[in-house]
Amino acid sequence: MKANFVCNECGYSSPKWMGRCPSCGAWNTFKEVKPLKKDAHIFERRPPMSIREIKSSTGERLKTNIAEFDRVLGGGIVKGSLVLLGGEPGIGKSTLILQAAKNLAREGVKILYISGEESPHQIKLRAERMGIDEERILVLSETDIEMIEEEANEIVPGLLIIDSIQTMYCSSVQSSSGSIAQVKGCTQELLKLAKNGDMSVLIVGHVTKGGAIAGPKTLEHIVDTVLYLEGDRNHYFRILRAAKNRFGSTNEIGVFEMEERGLKEIKDPSMVFLMGRNESAPGTSVSCVLEGTRAFLVEIQALTSPTYYGYPQRVSSSIDSRRLSMLLAVVEKRLGLRVSNQDVFLNIVGGLRIEERACDLAILASIVSSLKGFRIPKKLLIIGEVGLSGEVRAVPRTEKRIKEAEKLGFEIAIIPKSSAKLTTSINVKQLNWAADAIEYIKGKRGQRGGTFDHNS
Repeated sequence: MKANFVCNECGYSSPKWMGRCPSCGAWNTFKEVKPLKKDAHIFERRPPMSIREIKSSTGERLKTNIAEFDRVLGGGIVKGSLVLLGGEPGIGKSTLILQAAKNLAREGVKILYISGEESPHQIKLRAERMGIDEERILVLSETDIEMIEEEANEIVPGLLIIDSIQTMYCSSVQSSSGSIAQVKGCTQELLKLAKNGDMSVLIVGHVTKGGAIAGPKTLEHIVDTVLYLEGDRNHYFRILRAAKNRFGSTNEIGVFEMEERGLKEIKDPSMVFLMGRNESAPGTSVSCVLEGTRAFLVEIQALTSPTYYGYPQRVSSSIDSRRLSMLLAVVEKRLGLRVSNQDVFLNIVGGLRIEERACDLAILASIVSSLKGFRIPKKLLIIGEVGLSGEVRAVPRTEKRIKEAEKLGFEIAIIPKSSAKLTTSINVKQLNWAADAIEYIKGKRGQRGGTFDHNS
């Protein structure tokens, strides 16, 4: 079979060498890659069977006893599955899997920890700092995937950990270590190892500057579960998300705090994300987000400042920039407030990235609060999606969000008029329009769809 040329940056394949990649635009990144051997079957070869004859699996799981980790996995690591844990270097991936290995070893599971980046002595130092001294955790520094397969078949661990996949090398792939072809080839070998036995495999993958694990979507279609550990290395909090999960939901998240002895579970994220709020500063509001089965409150901060450039800045790492632009357009067009001459900065305290629309009204209120200089009450919860005409639209599971705010002592909530009536001790104000919500916050009587007095 003829060899292909593969881009080392994005994994684009071409039958001939190219100077510039048509997919990612990088120059001189194409390398010749020979195809894998023909006998590389993932499963043992068997004749076709009727679906009635196939025995169903109970999906036995390895529980790490780290509640936040197990929740994102769907209840634990499924036996015989291949799990990919991705994140930026230094974010805490190795720390998290070493903590999981400790708990599994205490439950009698044999762990084989393969490190291609650290020596056994370096791993021992980290384990001592974290208080880990388990006999069932076996450590090996190796990068040759064939040697790893031999050791795994001989030891037969319950969980095989590869840290990290970028350091592994497969001799059947004619490419340099860490390249797209090598990473993909090594992962396919590990997939065979997992599927032909009861061994679970957990591999660590570093995220590149482009935000992908060794190239866009290179490994996601191969593995069973893809987890991302997010957060700022200079910040305490870490968010664990599932981008793909064949054995559970992808809507759950796990929240951790980085400490000296490892990652600590945050069982009440609402309390943590609202810690240290300053009620005297304009531009801050509180909303409630849903991540899977969990509801927790988040503090939203906005700052507006006159721009000194021809094009105003729109800075936010917390929500999609296009969504922020849409909300600013609603502020200008429907509320009658000029923001085209203002730089706008948006922040979600704790580094959480928000994707759902339930925080739209709170974001809009924070922006207007900063722009006009009025304060939003500290015990006020704001929930609602904002439409292009300035209307406030209903969001799912409003009652669950209100109950979370009630638990933390909130006294009043603004929700969409179209939401169902709620039984709660919180004073609930249901409104149809964003303009009415802002007027209500300022203590004035709103007009249906009206605009503000610019001198107020």
